[in-house]
Amino acid sequence: MSVSRVFVANRGEIAVRVIKACQSLGIETVAAVSEADRESLAAKMANRSICIGPPRSIDSYLKTATLVAAAQAGGCDALHPGYGFLSERAELAQACADNNITFIGPSADNITQMGDKLQARQIAASSGVPTVPGSDHAKTPHEAALLAEKVGYPILLKASAGGGGRGIKLVSNPAEIETTFKTAAAEARAAFGNDTLYMERYVGNARHIEVQVLGDHFGNVIHLGERDCSLQRRHQKIIEEAPAYALTPEVRARICSAAATLARSIGYRNAGTIEFIYDNDTEEFFFLEMNTRIQVEHPVTEMITGVDLVAQQLLIAGGQPLPFKQSDVQSNGHAIECRINAESPQHAFRPCPGRITEWQAPSGDGVRVDSHCYSGYFVPPYYDSLLAKLIVHGMDRAEAAHKTKQALSAFRVAGIDTGIPFLEAVINDADYRIGNVNTRWLEKKLEEYSSGQNV
Repeated sequence: MSVSRVFVANRGEIAVRVIKACQSLGIETVAAVSEADRESLAAKMANRSICIGPPRSIDSYLKTATLVAAAQAGGCDALHPGYGFLSERAELAQACADNNITFIGPSADNITQMGDKLQARQIAASSGVPTVPGSDHAKTPHEAALLAEKVGYPILLKASAGGGGRGIKLVSNPAEIETTFKTAAAEARAAFGNDTLYMERYVGNARHIEVQVLGDHFGNVIHLGERDCSLQRRHQKIIEEAPAYALTPEVRARICSAAATLARSIGYRNAGTIEFIYDNDTEEFFFLEMNTRIQVEHPVTEMITGVDLVAQQLLIAGGQPLPFKQSDVQSNGHAIECRINAESPQHAFRPCPGRITEWQAPSGDGVRVDSHCYSGYFVPPYYDSLLAKLIVHGMDRAEAAHKTKQALSAFRVAGIDTGIPFLEAVINDADYRIGNVNTRWLEKKLEEYSSGQNV
């Protein structure tokens, strides 16, 4: 069941990342490109590229039948979905299976089990993994109001089919419940085709902790430690770190063990990430969701463990067992990732597509940049604004932060605006340096930054 030619069903930096991993293993690649991505770096790097449709993702990267047909036309025996787009859609995994194409990811059953957040919550609870106090299903505003009184305000209304930070609404008091419920249900229906909502207690002083897991076809499941992803804007991560510096050794061991237990309970295979909310005040942690794909922030785990996660995805999909046991996984130092987006911090972070006239990425010991950009590249307006990921490794968190500061100041991009100035302000912030942050901290800094205050 070895893999010889992979159809890369994605774009941007993750497409480049997958192609590099394939090249390291001697695997050929065919890049899927929309009309807007014909001159992309992925198209230039792959052995071949196939145009899958017009620029809009709904007409290209989000069409299951088109992707499978293109993979077949390219003579591919495997397909890598990257992240985003159709990476967590069971129908793509199943369509690959139905057409004898190896899906480089978990089974369609795994995706279905974890893709419904309500079902995932129930599986976690049955596996003995702590879940946030809440309710499984609120069918009407009236029912939601009654349940919220039992759970206690503030609460979060969440879309069962949600993901990527979407489909989440905060309700602070009873007066907001009816309107917010209707809005959340309508948005969930429009975004996911499913308006089912559930409820969780809102943890105010929280950190977002996630655990990287790997599983193979032989029942072996291990974790590769945890990451702190608390610095978020509108539920989208901006800066991620590994390991999670706020955890005690005892909590770290428990949270990683819980993640592996959950993955093992569903016979999970390939790479996945199990996300938790951590209460800074009580030191409790609760299961949030599982992402059944490679994560944007996977490089920080690679930097501290030395494990190439995308290569492991390819090897697992090809039928090979995990080459190491849990006891073999070692963590070394600290890593920080900053997402470099095409956006203007000075103008409410509005997207900034356009032509890059200068692109000079930093380099040096412990500095890595994952990107699809180059001088002369045109950033199209149709997709996510991520341009690059700056990943820095140091002996400890203080050194990693210092090297990140240096790397950000050396990053030269002209022709479009980027979020680099804001990232520099965050890295220089005293609260960030001492780790005095939570999931709400970055939003406050954003407000200060946008108003011209020093952060």
